[in-house]
Amino acid sequence: MALAAGHKGIELEWVDVDPNDRSPVEEISGQPLVPVLVDGDEVVSDSPVILEWLEERFPDPSLYPADPARRAEVVVFVEWFNRVWKRPPNLLVAEEQNPEPDGRRIAVLRMRMEKGVTIFENLLHERDYLFGEFGLADVVAFPFLKYPVFGLPEGDDERFHEILVEYQPLGADSPLRGWAERVDARPRS
Repeated sequence: MALAAGHKGIELEWVDVDPNDRSPVEEISGQPLVPVLVDGDEVVSDSPVILEWLEERFPDPSLYPADPARRAEVVVFVEWFNRVWKRPPNLLVAEEQNPEPDGRRIAVLRMRMEKGVTIFENLLHERDYLFGEFGLADVVAFPFLKYPVFGLPEGDDERFHEILVEYQPLGADSPLRGWAERVDARPRS
């Protein structure tokens, strides 16, 4: 959300929540997941819904390409990313927590994550951002793809983040490295 708000020049007040105590989030939104946007009496949860909320209320500059076909490509990518790509790392965390983790399932999920790296790298062929110009696809993917580039921040021991580093191997010449640096340098709110 910080990248989207920064791109649009919107100032937001951020409140960090202890991942071990999500009760403040639950009190406000009725559910434990972050982020949650609060604007007066309006409470919006779920990253894609918040991004759409921002786009509707602050359309310029847009997070989408102006061309309808290109916009549709970004919509399809975001749906794929949220419904398909994000499943393996979440399923890996869950599988590892089983009393008897299934090594075969872990291998399949790991392979899916590794194949995802190739998709992202191909999207960046001769491009600075995933769909050419900075936009929604970059905002959605960066919080997950930054980990194999930058590693874990000091003190971060969340297994989900460790999986994002371990199971997304990047070559030294991976275009994801330059992309992550460009996205990371963009303004945030």
